Amino acid sequence: MSLRYLRHAEINLAAWDACVAASQAAVPYAYSWWLGATAKQWDAVVELHAETDAYTSVLPLPCKWRPWGRQVYQPAFTQQLGLLTTKESQHRVIADYLAMTAGRFSRFYTQANVNNLVPPLPADFTFTERRTYLLDLATDYATLQARYSADYRRRLRRNLEQVRPLIVTEAVAAKELIQLFRRHKGGEVAGLKAWHYEQLNALMKALQARQLARIVEVRQPDTDNLLAGALFVQHQAGLIYLFAAASPAGKQAGAPLLLLDHMIRQHAGTPGLVLDFEGGIIPSIARFFANFGATPASYAALSYSTRQPWYLLWKP
Repeated sequence: MSLRYLRHAEINLAAWDACVAASQAAVPYAYSWWLGATAKQWDAVVELHAETDAYTSVLPLPCKWRPWGRQVYQPAFTQQLGLLTTKESQHRVIADYLAMTAGRFSRFYTQANVNNLVPPLPADFTFTERRTYLLDLATDYATLQARYSADYRRRLRRNLEQVRPLIVTEAVAAKELIQLFRRHKGGEVAGLKAWHYEQLNALMKALQARQLARIVEVRQPDTDNLLAGALFVQHQAGLIYLFAAASPAGKQAGAPLLLLDHMIRQHAGTPGLVLDFEGGIIPSIARFFANFGATPASYAALSYSTRQPWYLLWKP
């Protein structure tokens, strides 16, 4: 089976999605409809089956033009991409795929997935370790809750002892959740611009069309004001804590804790299901996730940069 570099217009999207679905890494970010919402354009290195022209492995390369030339980048709302291989794949070393990008880009940055074995790398590539937190939901809820920090268990008990405890409800739209995020320094803290919210709305539509979106909220009992909300992606092998927001009052009331506990309670005892908290680089956020009993998992950020003029880097 041979490796081929494909420009976006050459990619067979049906073969692409079939390969992602059959891959040994559960990476929903790599589906064509997800990339279509967050990146629009992506090139790829694919492994072609010798007889059927099916894709047996894919390396997605979201790319765009900049004044200094073409660059590969990591789209927003897309934590991991990297190499996705199927059982039929005969090329399992990501360096072989990266080598086929030589001379095509002036800058390159991509985040691989937790299943990728990275070293060795082609010349000029650098490797940076990133981290997420994962929680295996195979065991029952009582066992999972016993692994929470003592403070988290105490907060959950105190909420239930209230005359009107805060409760988690399901929502069908993320409009208020996104407004809450933007209201409380979404752009300043997360660096999100107007077009990022357009991408998020497009991704929401794609997720809801496939019944993969779970929107949960906590509201103030007396005023019905939104205290906190979160968007979870429920795919075949897991849950992704994709997007969340909370007001200062919601944080003080522990509403984000209630949202995560609600989803853990609902999905506890499901073999093979893993909750990806989608973060862990910032120490305070890492502690928040670890207090649920989640464990760190590393993945690689791969990059290089060249100062050559774009016209010396262009390849058809």
